[in-house]
Amino acid sequence: MLVQKLRLQRGWSQQQLAELSGLSVRTIQRVENGHLPSVETLKSLASVFEIEFSQLSSEEPAMNTNTQAASTDASASLREREEKMAFRHVRKVKAFYMHLAQYVAIVGGLALLNWFTSPHYWWVLWVACGWGIGLLSHAAATFEFLPFFGPDWERRQVEKRLGRSL
Repeated sequence: MLVQKLRLQRGWSQQQLAELSGLSVRTIQRVENGHLPSVETLKSLASVFEIEFSQLSSEEPAMNTNTQAASTDASASLREREEKMAFRHVRKVKAFYMHLAQYVAIVGGLALLNWFTSPHYWWVLWVACGWGIGLLSHAAATFEFLPFFGPDWERRQVEKRLGRSL
């Protein structure tokens, strides 16, 4: 997650980071998705970001008996979890907008094709309606239009499954 954060702070794409570090885009994607990178990969990324290798290589904070350090680690862990959730949400929104762009481009192209080939029968409406239903359900899931399937509902279901009372 640190690699993605550093990359975004610099305004780089995954492709740009891959070119600068000499790694593949797929390797960058794996590291950003939480897969354990090799030492060579970490060294390449540390040199590109101009940070110490140890900052990238420390996956888990060391256990500390000091209460203040433990609370600092807990708040850092909470902040990291919140960042992960924010990144996940942004990816979901991005995926929805990509879906919307595909819908507009393809249905628009099909509408032009329909206009020139058979203007007396608008078959493109069947495609637009069918795909539109899928697009609306994607929007509802992304932007949580349906409150009964939102995060509160998920939390209640997990608690119910674990046998815990709320």
